[in-house]
Amino acid sequence: MFTVATNEGYRPVLPGVGLKTLTHGSRTLFAEFRLAKGHTLPRHSHPQEQTGYLVSGKLRLTIGQQTYDACPGDCWCIEGGVPHEAFVIEDAVAIEVFSPVREDYLPTIR
Repeated sequence: MFTVATNEGYRPVLPGVGLKTLTHGSRTLFAEFRLAKGHTLPRHSHPQEQTGYLVSGKLRLTIGQQTYDACPGDCWCIEGGVPHEAFVIEDAVAIEVFSPVREDYLPTIR
């Protein structure tokens, strides 16, 4: 699969959180999140491993029992099943890979 860059295709997943699946294969899914200052991604877990990179902005990211202040260029890897949450300190953009594919993040066909 090859995907051409565009500013279209973002969908809200929570207040202040936009998601765009950039591309995916049979075992991985690559997504971009646009996160608005002051919003929270509540504590949750899922079976997929999640590897992320903060492109811009600032997040307070809690993985398990440890909390990190993430700045541009910082990365994380969250094992499947580990509870995690984030608070958006500044408007942010994060890129994340999920494996196996998150079915709920697959783009819908129009």
